[in-house]
Amino acid sequence: MKLSALIFLLLSINVSAITTDTESAKLSLERLSQSLRQLNFTTSFVVVKNNQAEPYHWLHGVGANGQELEVFTRLNGPRRDVLRQGEVVSYIEPEQEAYSLTSNNAQSPIPSIFRGNISELEESYRFIAVGRSRVLGRVAQLVRIVAKDKYRFSYWLWLDQQSGLLLKMAVLTRQGQLLEQIQFTHIEVSEQLSESLAKFQLTELPAVITVNNQQQNKDLSWQVDWLPQGFSVIKSNQHNLNSYNRGDDKAVEFMLFSDGLAQVSVYVNPSEESYRAAEYASDGATIVFNHVLQGIEVGVVGDIPLETAKRIAESIGPAVVGKLKDSSAPDKEQ
Repeated sequence: MKLSALIFLLLSINVSAITTDTESAKLSLERLSQSLRQLNFTTSFVVVKNNQAEPYHWLHGVGANGQELEVFTRLNGPRRDVLRQGEVVSYIEPEQEAYSLTSNNAQSPIPSIFRGNISELEESYRFIAVGRSRVLGRVAQLVRIVAKDKYRFSYWLWLDQQSGLLLKMAVLTRQGQLLEQIQFTHIEVSEQLSESLAKFQLTELPAVITVNNQQQNKDLSWQVDWLPQGFSVIKSNQHNLNSYNRGDDKAVEFMLFSDGLAQVSVYVNPSEESYRAAEYASDGATIVFNHVLQGIEVGVVGDIPLETAKRIAESIGPAVVGKLKDSSAPDKEQ
């Protein structure tokens, strides 16, 4: 009886510690979300993958009217600026006409969920607070966002103990292989809006455009019959994809899925070939998979393992007319 009581006590302590680590991790992630929305900060960071480093500059602030202001600038190669004033995001690139879209998230290497509702990730990931270390000369809390299955990657975040902001992020496979990371090289938090953002909030952004050549959320001819649990459709459409090798356009069906953190794009279109063996390439955590089966070309692009992309591509089938199919079904394989 004494041995049984001791084992029960040890198990209770272990479960309690795990629960505490999870709750602590979630609190840290919720603080990150709040900091990314409410603080005035100036940062620089590099995205490291495939032995290459891509530097960025990032400004964020809150204007006098409570409107969020944000600027992302890519520092190497052709300049690309992403500007946000509230729910208007503008994209400025050389040799292209600047344009704006209605959105409250600027496309950048920083996952947008980090400034959103962290609880949305709990279906597919576990949160674990690990310990503290030093990053960029600051005390940082390490939080692991661990995938619950083999169909997605895990994320390690080092969060500034003082401000709650992100200092470093790593994307890893289930086996612990590092695929890519974001390392901040400078961070400055201030009470006042920076001079650059103060001027930016007075700037008139390019007019918001509507994409007329896309038929959003219409009935498509094809559907994805399998997705990892937790993924749901974000948008779907038909649009013309320019075929540069032939100088013409071809109609493509497009579907975008997300589990809150990882995104997967699926492209389906008829092919002049009846069969082409699978081809794939990786860029850090991003996989690009393409094959042709029975005259149908399927492309899958996302921050997912190769086997996940392959299984999604192989699940493509004719759409069920008038029936909304839940393709994100539980899978017994773990």
